[in-house]
Amino acid sequence: MMNLSIRFARHLPTLAILTAVMALGGCQKPSERSTDNGIQNSTQTAEPQTTKSEQPATSTAQQAPLTILALGDSLTEGLGVDKDDNYPAQLEDRLQAMGYDNAKVINSGLSGETSTGLVNRLDWVLQTKPDVTILTIGANDAIRGIDVATVEANIRTAVKRLQDNGSIVILGGMQIYDNLGSEYVKSFAAIYPRVAKDMNVTLIPFFLDGVGGDPALNQADAIHPTKEGYEIIVNDNILPILEPKLKELRTADADNTTENAKDETTKNTTNETT
Repeated sequence: MMNLSIRFARHLPTLAILTAVMALGGCQKPSERSTDNGIQNSTQTAEPQTTKSEQPATSTAQQAPLTILALGDSLTEGLGVDKDDNYPAQLEDRLQAMGYDNAKVINSGLSGETSTGLVNRLDWVLQTKPDVTILTIGANDAIRGIDVATVEANIRTAVKRLQDNGSIVILGGMQIYDNLGSEYVKSFAAIYPRVAKDMNVTLIPFFLDGVGGDPALNQADAIHPTKEGYEIIVNDNILPILEPKLKELRTADADNTTENAKDETTKNTTNETT
């Protein structure tokens, strides 16, 4: 079994009792809702916050459109917080503060979403043609006791289709409570590092690290983060994983621009000499 943080483990009894809340709250809404709501508009920007890790992006990064798809369930959607306070909104603000002026983070989180429901709406969300996808799914499957093999198969399907569409995938790891049975908990936690290794995707080991189990950073249901909780998730869990990928994209864009300029120069020179 993967070790949880000390704060997370200390609050496990409370969380186990409140697992039923999830079944009655937003996370347990039917996942078969219309996919017309599967893609929300780009998040609105708020007053950016700066940290010492910020590095200004180059002009190439500033000019090139950058689409990031936040794909998942209520933890992505931001159930219970204002639309400007969920993690996709905060992430977009932070990226623009870092100099990625054309960065757009699309919130495609649906409360109650299972891995099967997510796979069923992939055709719709892929219309966004994301450069990067942050995939966080599986918590609702676990609460419903869905077979671990099914969850893993669905995650693998989602990752492959995203990769085939040209998107860099970052997989958010999830952990669940001991009241579901130690064997299930252990098997569930092992899904994410195994998929990441087999499919060559970058892993956020635990999406809620530093937030899960802390009453001060979660809403009354002890499951969904507050604005402050999402701020930690963005700054400490997502950006250290995402930023290197953005730098790779920035370098690739610069190289492509250089190659295109060389090709154009060669073409013009050839035309002048013929």
